[in-house]
Amino acid sequence: MPVSFLDTLGETVTRRLAARSSRRGMLGRIGAAMAVAPAFPLLPVARADAAPAATPAATSGPAPATPDPALSDFERRAQSADPTKCTYWRHCAIDGVLCGCCGGGVHSCPPGTQPSPVSWIGTCRNPDDGRAYVIAYRDCCGRSLCAAPKSCSCNTADREMPIYRPQASNDIIWCFGTASTAYHCSTAAIIGQAG
Repeated sequence: MPVSFLDTLGETVTRRLAARSSRRGMLGRIGAAMAVAPAFPLLPVARADAAPAATPAATSGPAPATPDPALSDFERRAQSADPTKCTYWRHCAIDGVLCGCCGGGVHSCPPGTQPSPVSWIGTCRNPDDGRAYVIAYRDCCGRSLCAAPKSCSCNTADREMPIYRPQASNDIIWCFGTASTAYHCSTAAIIGQAG
């Protein structure tokens, strides 16, 4: 049976590789590559080149306003007038029922509940002043789930971090260290301005 050129080339490369490296060394390199490969998606990416190019408008008159690509979808819709709506600017990373709809406030628990001693955080942009603020989301515990209207149940995980960063995850019931672990509602208190 004739030997093809690719078979000969493959054999030559394999023999040279075997002569210059050990099995342990090769396994070590493969193991290192497998350990490092999952970190590649975490590296920073220049997304400016990925933005679609603007096409010139054929119509006369003022050009329509283009949305700021640095803003998230939530930030483009955010409002500062009604804290009982999911689009309220402080609710950019909240997951739960708004305490403002349950007898509490945007930063205070309703009577008969107690705030959890731990919270998750988010960074939200105030549309009025354009500044970003660190928001502490705290669950209010001790009573059963608030029977608020469906419009008060929010899951606005804007820029949410994966579960390996639990301090920034809204997927956990944070009623640890309270008299009761029953979840009632969630608050959104400003901690301070983001750097």
